[in-house]
Amino acid sequence: METGRKHMAPTNSSFNKLTDLDLSIQLSLSGLSFCIKKLNTIVYLKEVIFDKQLNPLAVLNELKDLFRTETALNNTFSNVVIIHDNELATLVPSALFDKNYLTDYLKFNSKILKSDFIAYDAITENNSVNVYVPYVNINNFIYDKFGAFTYKHVSTVLIASILKIEVNCNETKVYINVSSKHFEIVVLDKNKLLLANYFKYSTKEDFIYYTLFTIEQLKLNTETLSLRFLGAITLDDPIYKIAYKYIRNVGFGKRNDGFKYLEQPETDYCNFTLLKSF
Repeated sequence: METGRKHMAPTNSSFNKLTDLDLSIQLSLSGLSFCIKKLNTIVYLKEVIFDKQLNPLAVLNELKDLFRTETALNNTFSNVVIIHDNELATLVPSALFDKNYLTDYLKFNSKILKSDFIAYDAITENNSVNVYVPYVNINNFIYDKFGAFTYKHVSTVLIASILKIEVNCNETKVYINVSSKHFEIVVLDKNKLLLANYFKYSTKEDFIYYTLFTIEQLKLNTETLSLRFLGAITLDDPIYKIAYKYIRNVGFGKRNDGFKYLEQPETDYCNFTLLKSF
């Protein structure tokens, strides 16, 4: 979705000069990350984890500080992508979607305010629409700085990317994208999406409770499904170890992005949604 403020024009040539640099920024209340791509090479990649969960105004202040301190962000970019990472989202089948009822789609499973601006992304890979609440204050800041840009919800990028990777999948697969204080879970039956959800957690016990609860509700078998981790997790992580205790087939996914890197990321599955947003 291309945006600025709610009622601003979608393009503004005075802001965007043609360059070969693209910028992607992912924002949540617990941290932010960004990367810069030059043609097919990732030339800069950085992640900032907050000491505690912030509110949207404080996140904006952190973002402004980042623009003041990171020289790499003072370039001219041909494309800018913002990824909103929060739990305020729900999927609607395209056949049932009506943009006049955005609030109704969200109000049953998310706490929203009357003043919230609601956006939506089309996910063509499974003919669905992702309805969500973006951080409008951050969108406005980015528009003032760069002009026209693109924004998406993190689950839009995650679901579409996994469905592309697993287009020939012939088994039940559970993908979990791990962040410092929350995770997204995507469940496939063969190459069809069964479920996508978002959970906050503080301990490994929180994590395994939500994971096993999801598996149980879908009547899946922990002996036969495949669990693949993405994001901020390693083999030594307590989350990985407790998952391996309860689920037989546990491993890591891959971005399969095809980029070159000036400096290799820690793993080939970290920063999955950030790097898949281009």
